[in-house]
Amino acid sequence: MRFLLDESADARFCPYLMDLDHDVTRLVTDYPAGLPDPQVLAIAHREDRILITNDRDFGELVFVRRPPHAGVVLFRLGDYVELATKLARLALVLSDYADQLEVVRPANGLDASPLTQLCRGHRSP
Repeated sequence: MRFLLDESADARFCPYLMDLDHDVTRLVTDYPAGLPDPQVLAIAHREDRILITNDRDFGELVFVRRPPHAGVVLFRLGDYVELATKLARLALVLSDYADQLEVVRPANGLDASPLTQLCRGHRSP
């Protein structure tokens, strides 16, 4: 799979994903820092990359403006969660939900897909 890590996403996901043979780029490292969210999403779409972010603004962008995209994973576990926990959640997403990475469903105007709930640490029924 091809991923773009937003600057809000944990940078330590990059080597982890690369070790699993995924193609990964990252804002700040591979692209200029501080790009507006619509431009970040456009880059991910143009390069056919799933965006991994910690920024809720992408939920509004995807559901309200509806620009084309290759997929968005809102990965929010909190600022003080240990890396091992984050990587375990990411591994679970990649193994159990890989076929749904491009699926994001709105709820209350924002994101609440099973994948997003899982990334937050809550399984959906």
